[in-house]
Amino acid sequence: MEKELSPSAQRVQDALHALGFDLQVVELPASTRTAVEAAQAVGCQVGQIVKSLVFRGERSGRPVLILVSGSNRVDLVKAAAEIGEPLGKADAEFVRQHTGFVIGGVPPVGHLQAMETLIDADLLQYEQVWAAAGTPNAVFRLPAKDLVRMTGGRVVDIA
Repeated sequence: MEKELSPSAQRVQDALHALGFDLQVVELPASTRTAVEAAQAVGCQVGQIVKSLVFRGERSGRPVLILVSGSNRVDLVKAAAEIGEPLGKADAEFVRQHTGFVIGGVPPVGHLQAMETLIDADLLQYEQVWAAAGTPNAVFRLPAKDLVRMTGGRVVDIA
């Protein structure tokens, strides 16, 4: 018998199905809040973890989602050039307000509102990657190439 998903993880599962993806959200006993924890929990390389980071446009106040490889850091100068304005960190309240999820569990899909999305080109070197699924211990595995179709994001050199 399959364990029932928490409401946030179920929301991600429903979003995946609505987008036409037959992928399975799983909730793990170990934390997947950080890329290192997630990689250890699922048994993959840190680079295969999709970090879903929300930034705030410093002029517009709009949210921007950046999906970056777990082994990389976002280069904010490159990201700002792609977006057309400087980006600042988003606090926990801003992230929850725009995504409906807590930091550490933000998935690439299922947000409360659409966001411009940038995808780290380094993620596409992997056949399979793992992304957060709504809670700090929920994840799903997917072909890296599906991130573009799933999110409508642009692949860029962002690290």
